[in-house]
Amino acid sequence: MEQKIKRFLLVCIALSMVCSGCAIFKKKETESAEELVRKGMEQFNNKNYKTALEHFEKLRDWYPFSKYAILAELKIADSHYHLKEYEDAIFAYEEFIELHPRNEAIPYVIYQIGRCYFDRMDTIDRDQSVTRKALETFQRLNEKYPNNPYALKVEKHINECLRSLAGHELYVGRFYYKTKHYKAALYRFKAVLTKYPDVGLHQKALQYISLCEQAMAKQQSN
Repeated sequence: MEQKIKRFLLVCIALSMVCSGCAIFKKKETESAEELVRKGMEQFNNKNYKTALEHFEKLRDWYPFSKYAILAELKIADSHYHLKEYEDAIFAYEEFIELHPRNEAIPYVIYQIGRCYFDRMDTIDRDQSVTRKALETFQRLNEKYPNNPYALKVEKHINECLRSLAGHELYVGRFYYKTKHYKAALYRFKAVLTKYPDVGLHQKALQYISLCEQAMAKQQSN
């Protein structure tokens, strides 16, 4: 008797799972690729990026061979970007490049990767890793697609990156100068001149170079 009850329960559980699966499948069938892309773009244009992301992910997963699949992949990355989920956005953009290396949207995608780094740039007294990555990405865009509108768009961003990096060198140099590590300070100030000559900080760097050299000469004479 006990075994019959157990078998009955197992059959009920199995039937429940099958019915649940059928319901999911039915729901999937009722939302076509066209409906999902329409809903996704509608939510995206209304800046409801989280909801848009859900629609685009369904579209990508349910209809991977649809003519809208590439658009879904791109909009998934864009949605993550607008949600400030920058690491997820970078992953999605880079995956897009890997899957569609000749797609006409590639310059835009590279630009967006750069923006994922650029938007996280911090003050000059902080770590400049994302600034360097932003600069590298924007320069890559310039080198690969020099005449593309997005390449022309990044000039201002590149200058901001260079100025931030130069400002960081100057900041660290000042710290070394104040703590009387003149040789280390001199190295930093000279780096401003050699690496970032056109960002408007060369005059300050020259002043500190002169001060460092005077201080070092004084140390040697004592």
